[in-house]
Amino acid sequence: MKKRLLGKTGLLVSEIGFGGEWLERHPKEESTALLRYAGEQGINIIDCWMPDPKSRDIIGEAMRGSRERWYVQGHLGSVWQNGQYVRTRDMKYVKPAFEDLLQRLQTDYIDIGMIHYVDSEEEWKALQDSAFLDYVKELKAKGTIRHIGMSSHNPKTAKLAVQSGYIEMILFSVNPAFDMLPADEDLDNLLSEGYQYDQELAGIDADRAQLYRLCEENNVGITVMKGFAGGRLFDRERSPFGVSLTPVQCIHYALTRPGVSSILCGFDTREQVDEAVGYECAAEAEKDYASVLASAPLHSYRGECTYCGHCKPCPAKLDIAMVNKFYDLAAMQPKVPATVSSHYKMLEHTASECIQCRACEARCPFGVPVAERMQKTAELFGC
Repeated sequence: MKKRLLGKTGLLVSEIGFGGEWLERHPKEESTALLRYAGEQGINIIDCWMPDPKSRDIIGEAMRGSRERWYVQGHLGSVWQNGQYVRTRDMKYVKPAFEDLLQRLQTDYIDIGMIHYVDSEEEWKALQDSAFLDYVKELKAKGTIRHIGMSSHNPKTAKLAVQSGYIEMILFSVNPAFDMLPADEDLDNLLSEGYQYDQELAGIDADRAQLYRLCEENNVGITVMKGFAGGRLFDRERSPFGVSLTPVQCIHYALTRPGVSSILCGFDTREQVDEAVGYECAAEAEKDYASVLASAPLHSYRGECTYCGHCKPCPAKLDIAMVNKFYDLAAMQPKVPATVSSHYKMLEHTASECIQCRACEARCPFGVPVAERMQKTAELFGC
C-alpha cells in the first residue's frame, strides 16, 4: 500500500482509506472483522463522522490493541439524539458527543479533529467567533486532538478553510461528476438520483479546480469522500457521462487531483476491500479514466488537462502532467508563489526543454494544446 503525506499534518496515510458509514449495516462482529481485514491490507486511515453508538463501538473494537496503526478522523458537531444523527454547534451536545467518541473508540486522542460538515460561507464565518471553535482549539492545545480538519462539499466554503491558516486538512467530495458542478450548499442536490446535469457542463468547475490548487499550494491535505458518487458512476444509465466507470478508475481520478492524499471508500465486503486495494497493482490501462471521459457522449472535458498521464512518454523526458500542475497552480495567482516556483524548478526537466514535437498532443484524450502550455510555462517560470 502506497502512502502519502496528509498536507501539513505530517501524517503518512494510505492512498486507500476507510469510510466508516456503512459499518452499522452489518452485525457488529462482521464489521469489526472487515475493518481489521482492511488494516491488514495496509489501510491506516478511517473517517468516523457517524455518531451512532454501534459504528463507534465497531471501530473501537477493531482498533483495540493496534490503535497506533490507525489515523482517525473524528468529527465534532455530529451527535446522536433520540436515535438519529443531528448536526449541531450547540456545546450542550457537542462536548458529550465527543467524549462519547473517545470512550467508544477506546482511545484518549483523535488524530484529526474534524469540524463537521460546513457547507455555507455564512456558517463558516459564524464559526470563527464561537464557543465551538474555542473548544476545538482547546482540544488541540491539550493534545486530545492532534490536528484540526474540516469536512465540506462546497468548494467556496472549503477555500475559506484552506486560507484560514489553522485548518490542516479537509475532507471533500471528489469525483469527475461532482467536479463539473458549481458550488452548492445543499448536498442532497449532488446525490439526488433525479438530479439533471446541465448539458452545457464541460470540464472541472472553476471553484473546484481552484480549491485543489489552493490545497496543494498551502500544503492542506485532502481526503476524499463520495469518490464513487454513491455508485452512480458505475452504472451507464445513471452516470451523467452516459458511460460507466470502474472503482479503480474513480480512485485514480481522485488521487490525481492536486492536494489529494487518500480516498476513503465505503466497504461492505472483503471483496470490495480487495477491489479497492487492487488499485495499487492495477495496470495503467485499468486506471485509465481519461479515455472513458474523453469518448463519453455527454459532458466533455475537452481542452482541460486532468493530469492523467496519457501524454507520456516525452522524448525530452518532461513530466508533462506535473509541469501542467505547477503551471495551473501559478497561473491563478497575480504573482507566482515562491513555493510553487521552488517546487517547479526542482523538477528534473522543465518546460523550456520542450522540443515542440507535439507527440504528446496526439496522445492526449482531451485535446490539450500541450506545446503551447509548455511555452507559457517556460515564460511564466523563466525556465
